[in-house]
Amino acid sequence: MTFKFTAIAAAAIATLATTASADSFFSYQRNLDSQSTLELGTVVAQGNGVIELYDFRGGSTGALLGTESVNAGANTNVRINVGDSPEGDVLAVLTVGGETVAQREYIID
Repeated sequence: MTFKFTAIAAAAIATLATTASADSFFSYQRNLDSQSTLELGTVVAQGNGVIELYDFRGGSTGALLGTESVNAGANTNVRINVGDSPEGDVLAVLTVGGETVAQREYIID
């Protein structure tokens, strides 16, 4: 019984350690050129997910401009087609499993 309990406890700790160390983030680039396709650089996701890009003029979330799927781990050269060039700042929101795990405001030059 003790061995079984120890094995279960070890598995639980390993699972929690993996979850706690998992991280999602956008690269440190903050300024983007105003174009119909925006280059977000590298995005690291803790699991397969989706980036949603929103109009963020005036600091409030507006219309959805575009989306892009990402895989678990580092995704380099992430690009999102937004149609017309944005007229102001944008907000990128990364969701994994239906939960927001990272977001970043980008300043449009």
